[in-house]
Amino acid sequence: MGLKNNQAVKKTGEIKVNFMEIVLRLEEENDFAIVEDLTREAFWDVYCSGADEHLLVHNLRKTNVFIKELDFVAISNNKIVGNIMYAESTIKNNDLEYTVLTFGPVSVLPEYQNKGIGGKLINHTIKLSKEMGYKAIIIYGDPEYYKRFGFKESKEYKITNKDKKFPAALLVLELYPNALNGIEGIFDEGRVYEIDKNEAEEFDKKFIAKEKGYLKSQDRFKELSNKYL
Repeated sequence: MGLKNNQAVKKTGEIKVNFMEIVLRLEEENDFAIVEDLTREAFWDVYCSGADEHLLVHNLRKTNVFIKELDFVAISNNKIVGNIMYAESTIKNNDLEYTVLTFGPVSVLPEYQNKGIGGKLINHTIKLSKEMGYKAIIIYGDPEYYKRFGFKESKEYKITNKDKKFPAALLVLELYPNALNGIEGIFDEGRVYEIDKNEAEEFDKKFIAKEKGYLKSQDRFKELSNKYL
């Protein structure tokens, strides 16, 4: 799928980037190492010193909740510059379980960020999720960003985290009107999203060494992580 915008050629450092055309296609096996590396680059020092999202990508593909039909890469000038991945997750209410979707990570190489590539990946896969018949997408993310796609606070739907609280970062998108009528409970994104720090450190040794540091985005992450409604 080719997606075009009207932005001119721009320079990012020494890299000349042409954003006139972004192509989306499904991830292929030959892309796996490239996507893991770009995910590492995209999230390095964003939420904490270093990153572990590349391990999540690596592990997610091996689970039975991974949805390969929604695993897309974004390509600019024959280079993979972005990726989005989805998994099935659940809303639990006593003995009842309802299947919904979650996505993440959404990864874009740093020099290609803030150009609408992540938005193209999200909008395209939201459309496909509707066509596949899912009820909703539930994620943890920054409301200031995700509300532009129609996500709302989980409190509006009486959907909590495992501690039965309403985190400000827990967001819900109904994929058709009243899709969650009569559905409420505890959101469980799945064990694959619980990253083992020791496993992450070992996995990261397979990549070129990078110095860990601080970005202001870490403060925003801490703020959201401790905010409840």
